Amino acid sequence: MNLEHARFNMIEQQIRPWSVLDEAVLATFGFVRRECFVPTAHQALAFVDMEIPLGSGEFMMPPRLEARMIQSLNVQPEDTCLEVGTGSGFVTACLAHMCRHVDSVDIYDDFTAQADTRLKANNIRNYALHTGDALRTWSGNTLYNVIALTGSLPNEAYLLRFQEQLAMGGRLFAIVGTGINMQAWLITRNAEDVFVRNNLFDTYVKPLVGVTQASGFSF
Repeated sequence: MNLEHARFNMIEQQIRPWSVLDEAVLATFGFVRRECFVPTAHQALAFVDMEIPLGSGEFMMPPRLEARMIQSLNVQPEDTCLEVGTGSGFVTACLAHMCRHVDSVDIYDDFTAQADTRLKANNIRNYALHTGDALRTWSGNTLYNVIALTGSLPNEAYLLRFQEQLAMGGRLFAIVGTGINMQAWLITRNAEDVFVRNNLFDTYVKPLVGVTQASGFSF
């Protein structure tokens, strides 16, 4: 496989046609080597428009969804970011390429360890990985300009915990809903108790580990 040709085609045939036009995002997907974050058994799928199995029933998002998510967050060089659901570490790498620092948390310690190895191998240093349950017990010791949730939530009650971790002007990307009825939302903190929601597009991703699919919600 000609990796650079495959990377170019991923950007031009998948990512750009899905309304990802931000040059900083496109450049990031051209720079960060996605193939280095794909499990060895699925290397041939690194640039394919599909979810890629990671183990434990988890998947990498398709490249176009990763790119659309990052574009919607308007990541800036001075930003501090939180990623919930480290997975392969690829989105961590993309965020790190665009911002000052990334905290990323995953419930699976083997994902955290593998992502750390991949990130270091790609000379990425401005990150910290954590193993924990971000839905209930883990939280950072700072407020974030950007929060990216890489799995879906069944309802907006789950969002409250993450909204409280946003800095003023901070942006939260979340996919909310059940079954095929999911929407990508961007939530911006405009004041202490003012959160503005924009519905971005319809999509589907697997729920974050630990969510309850029933309409009710309790800790």
